Amino acid sequence: MSWTARVLVAATLVSAAAAAAASANSTSPHHGHLLGRLSQWREDYLSEAASQEGTGSVRRNTVLAWILSFLAASVSSAGGVGGGSLFLPILNLVAGLSLKRATSYSSFMVTGGAVSNVLYNLFCTRGLIDYDIALLFQPCLLLGVSLGVVCNVMFPEWLITALFSLFLAFCTAKTWRAGVKIWRTETVAARHDHKVPLLIGGGLPVPGQVGGEGSLGGGSVNGGSTAGDRPRFPLKDIAVLLVVWLSFFLLHVFIGDKHGKGVIKIKPCGIAYWLVTVFQVPFAVAFTAYIVYAKRNKDGRHDDEDGKEPNSFVTKTETLPPLALPLAAFVTGSLSGLFGIGGGLLLNPVLLQIGIPPQTAAATSSFMVLFCASMSMVQFILLGMKGIGEAAVYAGICFVASLTGVILIARAVKKSGRVSMIVFLVTAIMALSTVIVTCFGAIDVWTQYTGGAYMGFKLPC
Repeated sequence: MSWTARVLVAATLVSAAAAAAASANSTSPHHGHLLGRLSQWREDYLSEAASQEGTGSVRRNTVLAWILSFLAASVSSAGGVGGGSLFLPILNLVAGLSLKRATSYSSFMVTGGAVSNVLYNLFCTRGLIDYDIALLFQPCLLLGVSLGVVCNVMFPEWLITALFSLFLAFCTAKTWRAGVKIWRTETVAARHDHKVPLLIGGGLPVPGQVGGEGSLGGGSVNGGSTAGDRPRFPLKDIAVLLVVWLSFFLLHVFIGDKHGKGVIKIKPCGIAYWLVTVFQVPFAVAFTAYIVYAKRNKDGRHDDEDGKEPNSFVTKTETLPPLALPLAAFVTGSLSGLFGIGGGLLLNPVLLQIGIPPQTAAATSSFMVLFCASMSMVQFILLGMKGIGEAAVYAGICFVASLTGVILIARAVKKSGRVSMIVFLVTAIMALSTVIVTCFGAIDVWTQYTGGAYMGFKLPC
């Protein structure tokens, strides 16, 4: 059984036990009183904020939300994490927006930060984005998101909260251990006064990665090329990614939301609805098969033209089966859709665990987050969301903050020579997100429990 399956099984058992304990009234009166007061404060605060909307004045809590959003975007973007798990509590608890509006605003903010990050990596770095990984991830990632959204509708909120908290805690521990491993490698290199490739996950040195700025983000999924060897803007790869994005976007626009609101009127959960939904599976498989086939032919032609012998040094990613990355993308997308987040919080740790160097993982993760978040943003606009102007202000703040954070962390890495600080930054964001999700998820679950709401599984329609 894989580690993901073990985590999900353990989470389900623990969550079921917790629900049973709650139904048996085992929660102490003190805890119940505290959760009740927090829930009441939250409802009162949101009601007060809603009553002040449309007055035309900028409230103090809005300014505070701008400041906190700037800080959250600068930190999360530097680590290659979208930041949605930090933006939602800020918008909901500080700005006083409803959770529904906060979710739509968050997609704008993540998109703004991702655009800034990608532009910086395209024009100010030497090919840190690994387009091979992005191509192999994107179709199955978007397919997984669709499945995760269906599971999100079916699963009770207490189970989603428990699964999310346990999964984040597990990933935080794994990422922390990876950071410690890289830190020790850097320390040994500093003592011997020479540079070594900074790989994790059991990777072996790749020739050409030792020394130089490109070595900080080196490694490749297919050819062992360094960051400096990758093209900054491969038009063919970008075109394929855009075709994948547009195709999945059109499918989602056809489906519409759960109320049947879409560009084309399709009855929710009708025959046409499920045909379009199921069509995503062969669609993603076909795209992935084409990408794998094209990349194999491309790599074979390059090796024949250059007369290269196969490398005796390989990274961990090169030893993986061809379908390992698409499968990892599908699992990541499913969890992203299930937990209702953009995916960056899960993408970066997954890339680190399969052996992608930290700087390449951060840049590639931000690149893929841009596609996911922008799709959500455009869907919200087409479905008639309100407050686009205010959401654009938050997106602009995150754009500037993201650029600031990326520049600062790049200078810090260059000055210290320690890429591990990126991994520790991601770990800190994940740990903070775990605490936030657990605390406020518990409040929501307690509110449902005390209100007598149904807390079991639901049908997808």
